[in-house]
Amino acid sequence: MKIHLVPAAAGLVLLTGVGVATADQVIVTPEQQTVIREYVDRHPLASISLLGVELNIGSTVPETVELHPIDVPDVQYRYVVVDDRTVLVDPGTRRIVQVID
Repeated sequence: MKIHLVPAAAGLVLLTGVGVATADQVIVTPEQQTVIREYVDRHPLASISLLGVELNIGSTVPETVELHPIDVPDVQYRYVVVDDRTVLVDPGTRRIVQVID
């Protein structure tokens, strides 16, 4: 009986790890993307340059960068324009969640 529990427990741990990994991913629905793009187009910002910061999902935006709210229901992210590219940022972690081209 104990022999069967070890693989089952290991499988449960693996499944739990996968669940945690996917919970960390940010999903912006196509509908939200459309509304966000429309909002950003209506509220343009001047582009800034950030030396040493790559515009990749998961990169951190420095505290010195002002993040602008997106006044759209059900969207918790902020945005900033870096090198002429609009970037969605999680205001709590300041991590880039999406780069809008």
